[in-house]
Amino acid sequence: MGPDVPAGAAPQEEHRLPGCHWHPERETGIGCTRCGRPVCPECRVSASVGFQCTECVREGHQGVRTARTRYGGALAADRAQVTKVLIGLNLLVFLVTLFVRPGPAEALELWSASYPYVPDGLAAGPQEWYRLVTAMFVHASEMPVGVVHIGFNMTALWMLGPQLEDVLGRLRFLALYLVSGVAAGTCSYLLGGAVVRSVGASGAIFGLLGAMVVLHRLNRQEMRPVVTLVVVNLVITFAMARPGVGGFVIDWKAHLGGLVAGAVLAAGLMYAPRAHRNLVQALTVAGVFAVSLLLVAVHTAQLTG
Repeated sequence: MGPDVPAGAAPQEEHRLPGCHWHPERETGIGCTRCGRPVCPECRVSASVGFQCTECVREGHQGVRTARTRYGGALAADRAQVTKVLIGLNLLVFLVTLFVRPGPAEALELWSASYPYVPDGLAAGPQEWYRLVTAMFVHASEMPVGVVHIGFNMTALWMLGPQLEDVLGRLRFLALYLVSGVAAGTCSYLLGGAVVRSVGASGAIFGLLGAMVVLHRLNRQEMRPVVTLVVVNLVITFAMARPGVGGFVIDWKAHLGGLVAGAVLAAGLMYAPRAHRNLVQALTVAGVFAVSLLLVAVHTAQLTG
């Protein structure tokens, strides 16, 4: 027999904790400090005071604005990340073209030939226009010229890249670099004559130089240092625009094309009005890229027509 229960006494109810709002079968004595709903360990997040449920945390994050650079780019923890990736890709391609035989440089370099009825490279048509991009990551593989070539370019990229990436943000900086390089290759193709061969990141790096001029002008900084840097690089460009060690020639056409394109791109990215900033910036990048491809198409038609 069970224990005696006094006549007329109600049975004692077992005391239970409330169930989690999302998992009712889980008892919990903790509630969200914002909405008050009970939350189990899986559904709560530590807050400065007590705990909050995952829904309240998510709603709170939606109301927080993403930190932006002066020109609209999202701030990143590593503000030189794209620069480091670009340097890494250049070094990787350099090592591959240096040690892999037969090397892939011939398939990646900016190459064009328009011999009668035998167009090759860029002149062969759109299926070869990828070279406008890949040539930016190929450097001379002859020694010791190759080491000097990539060494100078990567040093310049490290000096210029982080500052521009910091003020523009990763996406805008990458667009500046790549489209400047495409425009540089286009200029080399247009002015190179019947046979064109060009490699290296210097066209894109001259685009960064052009952007630095615009940045200094916009910030009302002393222009003499950056203008001197541009002039010195142009003097070196034209001084070495003839065969040197190992037949190496600096492509002055790509340098000038990159410099002009970089300045135009930077003007659109940095002077864009805040109210329509994203639209103006996107149209500037797309416009320079589209004009470059249009010029390549027209020149190709002229060579093969």
